[in-house]
Amino acid sequence: MKVSRKKFSADFKAKVAIEALKEQKTIPELAIQFDVHPTQIQSWKKQFVEEGSRLFSEKAVDTKRQDAEEARLYEQIGKLQMQNDWLKKKLQ
Repeated sequence: MKVSRKKFSADFKAKVAIEALKEQKTIPELAIQFDVHPTQIQSWKKQFVEEGSRLFSEKAVDTKRQDAEEARLYEQIGKLQMQNDWLKKKLQ
């Protein structure tokens, strides 16, 4: 019989890591509550602490990237509208 691995969403991992960081319950208690191995909780907690600051630093970069992409798309829409109008005039 094949045993499949459990796959957890990023939201679930973050929720468990935050609960572990709160330290209101022990890791074994959280493991029972969330049905996850204690070692896995420690791993997620460590990963959350190490990479959590990246969330805030990348937000500004993502905003700039989104603005540039948005400007490029609006430019492309404008060109396509001009081409569409030109083709409509040619067909008449």
